[in-house]
Amino acid sequence: MDRPYDYDETLAHVRTCSRPSELKITDIRFAHITAASMHCILVKIYTNQGLVGMGEIRDGSSATYAAMLKSRLLGENPCDVDRLFRKIKQFGGQSRQGGGVSGLEIALWDLAGKAYGIPVYRMLGGKFRDCVRMYCDQGRTPPAMRETGTNQAKAIKERMDRFGFKMCKTVLSVEDVAQRHPDEDILIAPPDFLDSILHKPENAAATDPVTGLAKVLDKPAERKMNDYLYTEHPYTMLRVTDRGLDRYEEHIAQMREVLGWRTPLAIDHVGHMGLDDAKRLMKRLEKYNLLWCEDVLPWYMVDEYVELRQYATTPLATGEDAYLTESFEPLCKRRAVAVIHPDICSNGGILETKKMGDMAQKYNTALAMHMCETPVAALATTHAGVATENFFAMEFNAPDDDYWQDIVTGLDEPLIQNGTMRPNDKPGLGMEDFNDEVLREHQWKGSPEIWQSTEEWDKEYSYDRLWS
Repeated sequence: MDRPYDYDETLAHVRTCSRPSELKITDIRFAHITAASMHCILVKIYTNQGLVGMGEIRDGSSATYAAMLKSRLLGENPCDVDRLFRKIKQFGGQSRQGGGVSGLEIALWDLAGKAYGIPVYRMLGGKFRDCVRMYCDQGRTPPAMRETGTNQAKAIKERMDRFGFKMCKTVLSVEDVAQRHPDEDILIAPPDFLDSILHKPENAAATDPVTGLAKVLDKPAERKMNDYLYTEHPYTMLRVTDRGLDRYEEHIAQMREVLGWRTPLAIDHVGHMGLDDAKRLMKRLEKYNLLWCEDVLPWYMVDEYVELRQYATTPLATGEDAYLTESFEPLCKRRAVAVIHPDICSNGGILETKKMGDMAQKYNTALAMHMCETPVAALATTHAGVATENFFAMEFNAPDDDYWQDIVTGLDEPLIQNGTMRPNDKPGLGMEDFNDEVLREHQWKGSPEIWQSTEEWDKEYSYDRLWS
């Protein structure tokens, strides 16, 4: 005998939380927190069906870059990700100015996945790999542990061992070297200019009196005090002595001694020097078989990168401050770098990352990802990474933030396992929500209350067409 029809039991097996064709955006709000040694801005896109999309604006950026787009997205169907991205992408710009568009694009993908009940990587065409490799940055290594290459490598190795990382990156500028050897002739510049440089180098870190780790600084506010840090490399006319290069090389040799020769080692923030001295340094570093040397020059100086790559065999990477695929194509087409290195929270977002990878692959260039943000950015990068063939690795800059994974909820297991991250098969990016208790505990000093109303942006308007 057939079982009687039971409406309630049947309904329990039907998804009623989302009707994708009728989904509409109703609100956008933000939360400012400290994470991964940075000021991070989280985004929520709310809908008429209770689904919420989770995104993230680039570290050190401004919520205004996203808030100004709210009126252009209200009432729209978030499942139309590509159309909405094309609608708002004109309001993004290079570096942190791309944060608003990118953070919203990430949240739109999360919403689309939740609406259709599938993970984001499936909507990108599926997987080339099950997980993405990660490399460890120095995080908030105490200043005292950065003074020598030996100590710096030991600090990084401890963090690598803790998470199972097999690759790492350090930060070392010629200005750092000069500050550590104040009685030696390391740099050449007018004395007053040199004094201003060494007073507070870009990578200098203060000690947090509570944790003993490096203190998280408000970098934009700090940099307003120092014009040098806003001067593009060729215009500083800063020169490095042979003794300075000796000391730099000594530091890297000490790191290699600790890390060994099988550990891939990259270097970032090498200093504000011009092309000529960059050539000298890259030539010196050839013998250490680096994974890459990052942002030696501003990313848009393509001719200079071509000349630098032709001069030395140290692999070059750049791009964390570049927005949209067309910004990277000249670098790839000219074979100026071995690796493009965008940030998913400012390059245009998830789909743009896949487009960048596909473009770079045409020119035999690898894709690695900058990532100094929260699990939202990490998972967005992971979904794009497994779906992009020439993807190599993702950065991790939060080894000292024990609350990092707790920023979000709905994750069944540690995100980082054996130095890798894999997407789960939950809808969207795989998270359920933000953990408001953790967000309040680590709220960025002086920022608005988390998820505060943004109704002042509801009716912002302009005539946005780009032609007449």
